[in-house]
Amino acid sequence: MARTAREAMTGGTECIGEHDTVAQAARRLAELDVGAMPICGEDDRLKGMLTDRDIVVKVLAEGRDPGGVTAGSLAQGEPVTIGADDSLEEAMRTMSEHKVRRLPVIDGHDLVGVVSQADLATNLENPQAGDLVESISASS
Repeated sequence: MARTAREAMTGGTECIGEHDTVAQAARRLAELDVGAMPICGEDDRLKGMLTDRDIVVKVLAEGRDPGGVTAGSLAQGEPVTIGADDSLEEAMRTMSEHKVRRLPVIDGHDLVGVVSQADLATNLENPQAGDLVESISASS
């Protein structure tokens, strides 16, 4: 069983560029069959996460043009991350505290993967996994 974020994460994570449009991001999400992607700057540094829900709620529902809105404009505040060698328990605490379902995994300044709620659920003891799901879902 995995003990660190690096061991549990999904690696090979692709970024959407901060200057790419939301329409481009939506196509990339569909191509990869994922619900979220990290947003990276021209410096390859993580700027935030973009979810399919962000696209619907912050762009489409507000009548904004997905071809004119950039992915970077939807990034808010400092991204919540986890270190690659941090424990899964720390990842669980971070997800619970920030009410997020996915955490970008950082090694130094490099994005190396994403650990999801599902990754933790399959690598933590059942009571811990249940606590995580309950904690995150309580505010959604």
